[in-house]
Amino acid sequence: MNIVCLDMEGVLVPEIWIAFSKASGIPELTRTTRDEPDYDKLMRWRIGILNEHGLGLKEIQRVIETIQPMEGAKDFLDELRDKTQVVILSDTFTQFAHPLMKKLGMPTIFCNSLVADESGRIIDFRMRCSQSKLTTVKALQSIGFETIAVGDSYNDLGMIQASKAGFLFRSTEKIRADHPELPAFEEYKDLKQAIFEAL
Repeated sequence: MNIVCLDMEGVLVPEIWIAFSKASGIPELTRTTRDEPDYDKLMRWRIGILNEHGLGLKEIQRVIETIQPMEGAKDFLDELRDKTQVVILSDTFTQFAHPLMKKLGMPTIFCNSLVADESGRIIDFRMRCSQSKLTTVKALQSIGFETIAVGDSYNDLGMIQASKAGFLFRSTEKIRADHPELPAFEEYKDLKQAIFEAL
């Protein structure tokens, strides 16, 4: 029995933090998991910048409401879900994900949560589990699933490498160069064909 595990940002929707960086005029916030392999370090740094600028959950959520799925993403997801089970594994947060999932037809997503105070200032974050994507893939495998994983960033490599088939999608030149063993795609039609062949 197969299950396809997809990253969200960079695979189905644009990067939330890059969109917020543009909207807020804070260029440092363009840094993502494509640049920084240590997610804990990246998030603590982001929270520090938000607090420095007096920005919080409400401001980020306003920007997220304007984000649309990448062109072709919903059709790609619908076609996958018509053939097999799909789960989105993301290091984003429940407070960010909901409006984006509505635009994608409410697929299943496993992600994390933010801790905010009464004013909406982000003070911490709670990861669902350690190395959440890899841990989840291993858990799915332990209950009889064969996983096929797709991602674009450093934090996706574990689940991709642990799966029976794994693919990079619109990744960086550096990640592609560092992992020539991983098939890399730029178009949904090519990725979909590779996934269907792996099912």
